[in-house]
Amino acid sequence: MTVRIAPSILSADLAHLMDEVERVLAGGADQIHVDVMDGHFVPNLTWGAPVVAALRRFTEAPLDCHLMVEHPEAYIAPFADAGATILTIHAEATPHLERHLAEIRRHGMHPGVALNPATPLAAVEEVVDEIDLLLVMTVNPGFGGQAFWEPAIDKVRRARSLLAERESRAWLEVDGGVARETIPRLSAAGADTFVAGNAIFTVSDAAAEVRELRRLAEAGAGGRTVKS
Repeated sequence: MTVRIAPSILSADLAHLMDEVERVLAGGADQIHVDVMDGHFVPNLTWGAPVVAALRRFTEAPLDCHLMVEHPEAYIAPFADAGATILTIHAEATPHLERHLAEIRRHGMHPGVALNPATPLAAVEEVVDEIDLLLVMTVNPGFGGQAFWEPAIDKVRRARSLLAERESRAWLEVDGGVARETIPRLSAAGADTFVAGNAIFTVSDAAAEVRELRRLAEAGAGGRTVKS
């Protein structure tokens, strides 16, 4: 199994953002996770395409952009122009999910779909063949540092089964409460891509924490064989 660690800059020191990104990349982070919130779809406001463009000028690392916004179609072209690698939109945010996923791919990005904790996997069944990433939220989105939602373990397990049944090579990402205590169980359940914010950026050695989270995820996977 290929394990991917995606530090979320939501928990980074924004006054020294590029230094923070450099630290986690030095620890072997696979991609940088950018949480985009509009203050409407979720009760918080973060940043938009200009921050992604600034990151892209600084690094060639994949930029994993998670849109927690209303009307996600309005963000596709700006994020493509800014240099986003992956663009994930919420199934709950649009009645035209397939159309927007196709547009994301047309703009040269990898399309992803995110599901809130209470949203059933059925919401993504019809578009599994159209995505490169399935994001299972393990907290209610909007703020960093929330407690892990325990039923997510079973949901991740069922999501892995869905991808396997469809012979999908989409990555299975988890976001929310990912830390040393939860990452082995999430990995054992079938996740392969792990978004972590507080767990990485609030410790003194972020690079070492990236390496430790990878070790724990690989240990959690054990002998499990998944498509990657």
